[in-house]
Amino acid sequence: MRVLFAGTPAVAVPSLDALVNAGFEVIAVLTRPDAPIGRKRVLTPSPVAARAVELGIDVIHATRVDDAVTAKIAAAEPDVAAIVAYGGLIPRAALDVPRHGWINLHFSLLPAWRGAAPVQRALIAGDDVTGAVTFLLEEGLDTGPVFGTLTESVGPEDTAGALLERLSHSGAVLLTQTLSAVEAGQAAPQAQVGDVSLAPKLTLEDGRLDWNQPALAIGRRARGVTPEPGAWTTLDGQRVKLEPVRLRPEALDLAPGAVSLDGKSVLVGTGSHAVELTRIQPAGKKMMAAADWARGMATLESVVFE
Repeated sequence: MRVLFAGTPAVAVPSLDALVNAGFEVIAVLTRPDAPIGRKRVLTPSPVAARAVELGIDVIHATRVDDAVTAKIAAAEPDVAAIVAYGGLIPRAALDVPRHGWINLHFSLLPAWRGAAPVQRALIAGDDVTGAVTFLLEEGLDTGPVFGTLTESVGPEDTAGALLERLSHSGAVLLTQTLSAVEAGQAAPQAQVGDVSLAPKLTLEDGRLDWNQPALAIGRRARGVTPEPGAWTTLDGQRVKLEPVRLRPEALDLAPGAVSLDGKSVLVGTGSHAVELTRIQPAGKKMMAAADWARGMATLESVVFE
């Protein structure tokens, strides 16, 4: 079966590899154009584009799927399109090109967390279980019938990056199984059932920690926005980046945002109990252990995160 693969970030690469290793004929890859990366803003291919080149697969670069891109897709004559985090909408004209349609691997248990940031939003919300599904892509936002589902427990220290890494590999297996079922004529997608929730793309503001919130909510948010866009707060009007925090339920005497040293542990007060900082990046400096940062401060008694 001839497969067009659409994807952009690193989490889509295991699916591309899995399809190739399973013997599918991946005839082209659709991905976002090269993007500026790092402080020097060097134009860099997407992880999927880089892997496609290594595999000798033709690459179609597109910010959006317009008529010209649709024509390129049609010229490749795919039987099916597999899509994993491509990063753009697929219009009806392109959806109609492959005879088996577009099959999307999505990292949530639909209809929960429809949208661009399902794993991140699930962590912020405190979900204990998440997963991935394959479904038939429609014009609506992640509304199509579901082919297959897998579940994944959320660990107490899981970040969005760690959880996505696991789901990218288990999801690749699910996607391969789904395409095999489609090829064999044995796929029977079922309509989504359950409560709908939305997972819009994260913004920088989503990473800001509100120290008046309970510690549990702060911890969930910090894990949900790691590695991108990252957790942060402000100190003396400057943004300070933070890695995920640890809960310290026995520490109850700190006001929200107040910083204190407990042995070698740096604590911050919240709306409930304290949390412990792990690593911190002050403005203009590199990420460092919180204890090292604390030693460099003249006094912590006057330090209050805003």
